[in-house]
Amino acid sequence: MPKSKLRKKVQQSQAHETQLHMEEENTVLESPSWLAPVMVTNFLVGLFWIVVFYVSQTQYPIPGIGAWNMIIGFSFIAVGFSLATKWK
Repeated sequence: MPKSKLRKKVQQSQAHETQLHMEEENTVLESPSWLAPVMVTNFLVGLFWIVVFYVSQTQYPIPGIGAWNMIIGFSFIAVGFSLATKWK
């Protein structure tokens, strides 16, 4: 079956979509320069926080809040993981 003629509007939109796809392929996706150091810092601060909590027998880094220190440490690590998903 022969292909019917496309309207001008449809042809223009298809050409525009093709051009957009070509531009997307040409751009190189890079992470911002601050992302990797902040991500690694969050991982290390979270790890350090948890280690200090265990080594000090639950007295530090913030005395008086008890096991909430674990949540703070894991929160730093979670922020590091969320930043890791944006790293390209």
